[in-house]
Amino acid sequence: MLGRPLSRRAAAAALGALAVVPLAACTPMIGASPAPDAANPDCAPVMLALPDTLAGDLDRAKTNAQATAAWGEPGAAVTLRCGVTPPGPSADCQSVEGPKGSVDWIVQASEDGTWRFASYGRDPAVEVVVPPAVTADHSTSFIADLGQAVGTVEPTATCS
Repeated sequence: MLGRPLSRRAAAAALGALAVVPLAACTPMIGASPAPDAANPDCAPVMLALPDTLAGDLDRAKTNAQATAAWGEPGAAVTLRCGVTPPGPSADCQSVEGPKGSVDWIVQASEDGTWRFASYGRDPAVEVVVPPAVTADHSTSFIADLGQAVGTVEPTATCS
């Protein structure tokens, strides 16, 4: 079989397969750590309901861990983890109204400008981290766009 020319169909299939490899190599991969309860089956509907784009121009990127998602580019990405430990009551609890209802979040900003949102009153809980590289050009109001996905986990408590 060596030395025989490929048929046109076989040659086209081989070229098509080679064309996929460079495209896959260009897709950004965001490093993420899985949450302690990432294997919780209630995370699956959350992950399936997440939007493809946040804030109008942050496209969803691939991640390397179970029950995680990211939007943006490496080093400047919003990251989400499902299965984090549910937070307790806090004065930092805010109800955020979205297109499909409201979700309560514990909202915290660190000294370096990183924003952390943890869903409150839901188990498993979801954590969203927004680095300063994103907030330099975007408001964190896109958290409301995650409400439909996070809302797939039934609430057991609300902000007081």
